[in-house]
Amino acid sequence: MTIHRRSLLAVLAAGSGVLAMPFAARADGTLEAAKKRGTLRVGVTQAPPWFSKDPKTGQWSSGLGVFFGKAMADKLGVKMETVEVSWGNSIAALQADKIDIMFMIDATPERKQAVDFPETPLLWYALAALTRDDLAVKTWNDLDKAGVKIAVPQASSMDRFVTAHAAKADIQRFPDNAAAIAAFQSGRVDAVVLFHPPLLAARQKLGKGKLVVPTPAEWQASSTALRKGDTEFVNWVNQQLAESYKSGQTEKWYEQAVADFGLDPKLAPPVMKEMIK
Repeated sequence: MTIHRRSLLAVLAAGSGVLAMPFAARADGTLEAAKKRGTLRVGVTQAPPWFSKDPKTGQWSSGLGVFFGKAMADKLGVKMETVEVSWGNSIAALQADKIDIMFMIDATPERKQAVDFPETPLLWYALAALTRDDLAVKTWNDLDKAGVKIAVPQASSMDRFVTAHAAKADIQRFPDNAAAIAAFQSGRVDAVVLFHPPLLAARQKLGKGKLVVPTPAEWQASSTALRKGDTEFVNWVNQQLAESYKSGQTEKWYEQAVADFGLDPKLAPPVMKEMIK
């Protein structure tokens, strides 16, 4: 991910820096070690709808990553052990054998040098637009009109895409996500275009606007980071992700997490590509 997309809600990035440090020595594979220990150690960080701690109980009770972690632990016959990390140090935590798995990490070439990723993505997120309630938008052509003002973070992938697909619009460029969203909040623009996770937070906070994925949808995958070199565990996690995605369970957990976050799931774009028509 670019730094722009994580400035409002740091939900999908592990940090741009990957620490060059030795992997922790381990006699057992992750699956065997988890069974012996009785826990599967899941990295968590406060970032709904992916991870959410209940402030009253102190428990990590909601979020797509929490639901996935609990289900995988149950499958192994162990408990889920939550370990608080940041997006920036989660890779190092895997390398140091502090956690076994970290959900919602994009599989960039840089990160693949430090950790492993399963073949199957965790989910897909789409380029979306938060628009005025009275602005009819279904396709990118609906935004590609003179007089339509669109906010994007300057020099980002969103900027490049909108410049190519909505050239007729008045494209206004801002330093980061927060500034682009602020322009929408103040009414200076008709829409703000970002990948949809930060827009979930914006829609929930602002209480106005329509969150839409204009077609044809532009998708990007998010993945699951695992300690490097444990092929058995990588294959096992890949199977769990594939089964959950195929059965629709991934989408159900996502919708539950969105609802727990205080947003109507009907207002949130899906995380399955097949659900966008």
